[in-house]
Amino acid sequence: MRKSRCLHAAGTASDVMSAVTDHYAQLLAPIYLWMAGGPHNALSVGAADLSALGLGTARGAVAIDLGSGFGMHAIPLARLGYTVTAIDTSAILLTELRRLGDGLGICAIEDDLLNFTAHIVTAPSLILCMGDTLTHLSNPGDVDLLCARVVASLAPNGRFITAFRDYTHPARGDARFIPVRSDADRIHTCFLEEESDRVLVHDMVHERQGETWTMHVSHYPKLRLNPDVVVRSLERHGLSVTRQQGPRGMVQIVAVRGG
Repeated sequence: MRKSRCLHAAGTASDVMSAVTDHYAQLLAPIYLWMAGGPHNALSVGAADLSALGLGTARGAVAIDLGSGFGMHAIPLARLGYTVTAIDTSAILLTELRRLGDGLGICAIEDDLLNFTAHIVTAPSLILCMGDTLTHLSNPGDVDLLCARVVASLAPNGRFITAFRDYTHPARGDARFIPVRSDADRIHTCFLEEESDRVLVHDMVHERQGETWTMHVSHYPKLRLNPDVVVRSLERHGLSVTRQQGPRGMVQIVAVRGG
């Protein structure tokens, strides 16, 4: 595996991935820490996720965090002793990760998820893809490709853990409107619109500027990804797979490579 430097520009992305990247850059990324309740709350939740997975101190073990964002899981992993490579398409969120994780030695890389193998120096014992990141991929073929690359990259006995939302049966009626967070100066609401193989996620953010409220609206697609498809893909590529209930209403899949 070839070595990589720690800072890279994002590679060429599909139209879907470009839409996701643009949506985050223009609307979500600047308020993402606020959405998560601030850095202390977000990192505490991330640490609790890792504890629930049985991940403890692992001095020198190598981990890759796909779709790392501001470091909700990457920073707690580094605090446990992992050598972490964090990959995301958002330069804004990676800047926050470097700030919050200063001194932890996390290698933060701006790139497409599918390019993660270009940044591997040592075979990882852990690859994470949390927070609904998997549904950001363009199509089921890209999901299968990611699974294949995960299997080829993991060290013996290494684990791949992913958590995402099952949109195969989207919400109906009023349930399509999801209040994300609000305070005296900002209100964030999400609206889900069903399509054949995707769900369009509309984010509506109202912000107070003095006595005036301004609304910002943007949308991006997510795959209606059946968890069984992911399980079958990982099993077909040779991993032992367990499906379970994940955090915050997500499906969680834990896959292990044999020794």
